[in-house]
Amino acid sequence: MNDKFFDLKKEKQDRIINASLKIFAENGYKHCSTDDIVREAGISKGLLFHYFGSKMNLYEFLYDYCVKFLSMELKSSIPSDEKDYFTIMTDSEAATRNVLRSYPYMQMFINRSMTEEDEDAVDNTSNLREELQSIYDGILGQVDPGRFRKEADPAQVHTMLQSTLRTLMNDQLQSSAFNPDHYYSEGIRYINMLKSICY
Repeated sequence: MNDKFFDLKKEKQDRIINASLKIFAENGYKHCSTDDIVREAGISKGLLFHYFGSKMNLYEFLYDYCVKFLSMELKSSIPSDEKDYFTIMTDSEAATRNVLRSYPYMQMFINRSMTEEDEDAVDNTSNLREELQSIYDGILGQVDPGRFRKEADPAQVHTMLQSTLRTLMNDQLQSSAFNPDHYYSEGIRYINMLKSICY
């Protein structure tokens, strides 16, 4: 990537990042078109390739940017000594809300990348994927499973909650009136509902 990208005004940087996140999130790497990205961003194709050189370089840049941004938000939102699962998930959703206020498609981009089928895209971001997974694993490693009722398996509860939140986000992003605060309040309703069942 051309480091001069960061010399652009922040508004233009974010416009390019957001357009790229959206098109990759909606289509995956293989079916993502740089024509769609430049149209969404309102820039020329020459400018995009001036800064990133190739679609793959752009994809790798986005993944790295996501990992850094998500890591910063998660670490600042979740106390390292918190052990309650549902408190951690509430804090995590607050971090997600903060991310979505600046980058509405960032979490959807990461979610889509988990099922990416293009081998080069997967290989070229493998270290970043491991880094992000390590952050998530560290957060979940804080949880005290003893707080759950005997009938509630923490791993199954987490899988169910993550699936629900992912579906909620994708559904709301399809709306032209997507609002991160509305997404957050809906997500918290599901978290509290599960808490009342599992504790």
